Amino acid sequence: MNPMLNTAVKAARRAGSVILRSIDHIDQLTIESKGKNDFVSDVDKKAEDEILKILLTAYPDHSVMAEENGSIDGNEYQWIIDPLDGTTNYLYGYPVFSVSIALAFKNELLHAVIYDPLRDELFTASKGSGAMLNNRRLRTTPRKGIEGALLGTGFPFKDQRHLTVYLETFKALFPDSAGIRRAGSAAIDLAYVAAGRLDGFWEIGLKPWDMAAGVLMIQEASGVCTDFSGGPDFMKTGNIIAGGLNVQRSIQKRIAPLLSEELKK
Repeated sequence: MNPMLNTAVKAARRAGSVILRSIDHIDQLTIESKGKNDFVSDVDKKAEDEILKILLTAYPDHSVMAEENGSIDGNEYQWIIDPLDGTTNYLYGYPVFSVSIALAFKNELLHAVIYDPLRDELFTASKGSGAMLNNRRLRTTPRKGIEGALLGTGFPFKDQRHLTVYLETFKALFPDSAGIRRAGSAAIDLAYVAAGRLDGFWEIGLKPWDMAAGVLMIQEASGVCTDFSGGPDFMKTGNIIAGGLNVQRSIQKRIAPLLSEELKK
């Protein structure tokens, strides 16, 4: 395993241990609201601190983009971190959440880890070396389109300005699909697309730390990630369609006509 990826795995597992230690004592946590339906707890902060300690001890000159600590300036290597993706799930005892860590160099994704501590599932990827789940190679599904596809999504629950257009996209995709799942952790959703557990995924208004690790995994599992126009600006816009090539194209074809101009990118 690449030394940088190995360090990210160590950090993700350490964060997972922090998360699991408090899972039976959620009522004792200090919880703050960062905005509407957007929470942060002691566990988010402690998990991120553990990640940063490991990463910056190994690579003190690297930059950081982290959900809780914000940006830390450094060189052109940048760690993109979500210490607990699915905080609301965690706080309510809903068992879907993950640790997400990616490393980019000059904005090109190099390594990725998504760790599900409850199931001890470790998803990893390195550019040019493929994606893995606990040492098993991952591939996106070869499905030809929406018909019979199992899709994932996330509701725009933090910023509800786009709820109406989102519901239109849902209605456009649901009838011909095998179903649509909303897990509450975009990192898990993207990892599941890479693993072939979902055929495709779309969401509005994600942050870079929600997507970075999962995007590299899907790309290394022979999948495709685009913005709503089919372009590469999803990390900037937060609007993403992901899946095998045919599913991604089918989702885009169905929903693009429904989207307002500001969401088409």
